[in-house]
Formats: sequence, structure tokens, C-alpha cells
Amino acid sequence: MKMTDGKARCVLACVLFLSALAGRAAEDTAAMSFSGTLNAPPACVINNGQQIDVDFGDRVGVGKVDGQNYLQTINYRIDCEPGESGQTLGLTVVAAASGFDGAAVPTNVPDLAVRLLLAGNAFVLNKRVAIDAANPPVLQAVPVKRPGAELKPQAFSAQATLLADYQ
Repeated sequence: MKMTDGKARCVLACVLFLSALAGRAAEDTAAMSFSGTLNAPPACVINNGQQIDVDFGDRVGVGKVDGQNYLQTINYRIDCEPGESGQTLGLTVVAAASGFDGAAVPTNVPDLAVRLLLAGNAFVLNKRVAIDAANPPVLQAVPVKRPGAELKPQAFSAQATLLADYQ
């Protein structure tokens, strides 16, 4: 296929025009650069990485479970690297909530749960609460039952995870 003079001039004119636009676009642009540093929050260890066991014993009376009887203090220890300025330490209990108390972990027994208290107040599950790293609050657990439920004698257990983190 042979190009005529008119077509050749048109192609040459288009190439020159596009080259001029490309040169102009280069003059109207600026290079951009992005950088930063990724940091991890300070590490925290609870109870030296060991499981925290709360044993209510074998004398929990089915008729005496009322959210006050059998209250146990949970012995725990938090060791965290110092946080950066503006960061706060917080605690969260990660667990499914019972169907009748947002601060209670369900047990393997229907209508029985273990309510958690932080500094004497209901510790709502899966909700982070800011704490003083130098003076961790008292954490307690107490058996509770669904209002109106009748419990039967049997062993019970429940599981949750205590999480400490900086934000």
C-alpha cells in the first residue's frame, strides 16, 4: 500500500501535533512521591500469656444464683510496653453475650451465664474500655441466671478472651 503526498503530510502533521501536546503535558505536570513508616502498637501481655481460671467451686446453689452471690475477683496482670503520647490502653472481653445480659458470657448450661464487672460496673462484652495502664481496674465475675429461670444441678463452664491494646 502506497501513501499519497496528501496522506503523508496529514500523518506528519498529526505526529507533530501529538508531539507538541505531549511536550506541553510534560511541562504542566509535576512528579509525586509518597512515603511513610508503618508502626505497630506497643505489645501487651496479660497474665504472662497464661490462661486465667476463675473457679466458682462446687457449692454454687441453684436457688442462690442472683448476680451477687459467688462474686469472684479475677486475678490478672497486664504488662505493656509504654504507649506513645496520645495512645490509651484499653481492655475488651471478647465473647458471645448471653441472650439476657450484655455483660455476661453464656455457659454450657441454658439460662446460666457469668457476668463480668470492671471496677464494679457491668463490663459489656466486645466493647473496649479505656483504662489506666499504671493502675488496672478490678475485674470480677459472678454467675447470673435468666430472669424467671430455674436451674438444675450440674457442672458449668464458659470461655472468653481478655484483650489489652493501645489505641
